[in-house]
Amino acid sequence: MEKRLSKILAEAGLASRRASERLIAEGRVTVNGQAVTTQGATADPERDVVAVDGRPIPASEPKRYVLLNKPRGYLTTRSDPRGRPVVLDLVKHERARLFPVGRLDFDAEGLLLLTNDGALAQRLLHPRFEVERVYEVEVEGRVARGDLPRWERGVVLPDGPAKPRQVRLLRHTSETTWLRLAFAEGRYREVKRFCQALGHRVVRLRRVRFGPLRLGNLAPGVARPLTREEIAQLSTL
Repeated sequence: MEKRLSKILAEAGLASRRASERLIAEGRVTVNGQAVTTQGATADPERDVVAVDGRPIPASEPKRYVLLNKPRGYLTTRSDPRGRPVVLDLVKHERARLFPVGRLDFDAEGLLLLTNDGALAQRLLHPRFEVERVYEVEVEGRVARGDLPRWERGVVLPDGPAKPRQVRLLRHTSETTWLRLAFAEGRYREVKRFCQALGHRVVRLRRVRFGPLRLGNLAPGVARPLTREEIAQLSTL
């Protein structure tokens, strides 16, 4: 049965659907020895030889879903040419070819989903599905309860409005404030840029929920497989 090339690559665990489309556009994907650069091109994985950079793709592997508590100081990529730590260094025991769903900055921490299910990753990241991300954020300065309506109204960033679904004051320290913020988009550094626009630089950022997935008491640097219930919840998004 023929499928879109990007789906075949994603199901083989090579990359997300979006990253697979880039591989195709760059001319790195061949079908039966012929380069294919057309988005939407199809192939039959049972009969055709699909290769990336000249190497035939492996057969589809069982789907794997892992929740990681990403520590600060790790890149959310599969590898880094400069040799910096990446999140996959923390799950080297996993045999599946996992990739991170979305990003957390080098200095950010918290919940990160790793999987080889490219179709699911594409759905979770697509703005149309509005998968909610919840963060606990420490910002410089004091944010009083009277300031919260201003935060709830949102701000306009260079790439469009940014309005959190939830703003909750957690606690104060002598020089900072902890808040809980919820957004339904995964825009580039949206949380940091949102706080900065309100005059408060982010000191620490931790994601505690992604859709139905919750970080809970998982220790930094530790990963666990998703439960059947969690996988079922993701499949309904």
